[in-house]
Amino acid sequence: MSKHTEDRARELAALSHHLQSLSEREKRELARKLHDELGGLLTAAKMDLSWLQSRLEGAAIQERLSQLGGVLDEAMDLKRRVVEELRPSLLDHFGLPTAVRAYVESTCAKEGLSVQVSFEHTCESMSKEAAIAMFRVVQEGLSNIIRHAHARTVKLELNGDEHHCILLLTDDGRGFDAQSPEFRWSHGLMGMRQRAEGLGGHLDIQSRVGVGTTLRVEVPMSRQ
Repeated sequence: MSKHTEDRARELAALSHHLQSLSEREKRELARKLHDELGGLLTAAKMDLSWLQSRLEGAAIQERLSQLGGVLDEAMDLKRRVVEELRPSLLDHFGLPTAVRAYVESTCAKEGLSVQVSFEHTCESMSKEAAIAMFRVVQEGLSNIIRHAHARTVKLELNGDEHHCILLLTDDGRGFDAQSPEFRWSHGLMGMRQRAEGLGGHLDIQSRVGVGTTLRVEVPMSRQ
């Protein structure tokens, strides 16, 4: 590879990392606004509704107010789910292990998948930037398992040492040819790889047809 090609590759990798970081900042700010501002408006609407229900009479009016209350409840639940998708609150408050365990267990339960979780290291000193990157990799990896693997069991492992955090996501699905061009140049894989490499880490995927797939991502606890 020529020096010009290497320089170009580094520039594209740096740009990709910058755009991913910018996207996460925008998601975090949007989640904050939805939680604080939209959440406040919906709470105020519920309080006004309660006030009306205590003062207005008539079965028809009470039925319509009750229906309105149901709509507001649905809106508040939708707001909560959107906020969680934009920026998982467990990640900010309790760290990567709690957030990624809750996400994988709840998603697998919804999809009817058996799940095994094993944490040998909690990666407590990991930066927030690295934690959200690892979380997004798990989201993409699990989404691929659900869409393509036809798996029965998913295994999540977290280990490492004082210098590195290692996360493995394994399924017992149908697997695929990891060397195929279609796989190597998929947008999902490139996005996951760029997240890891942008933090000074790396991502590997091992898979064989009929055997299953293991996604392994390793990142440093803190960038030097």
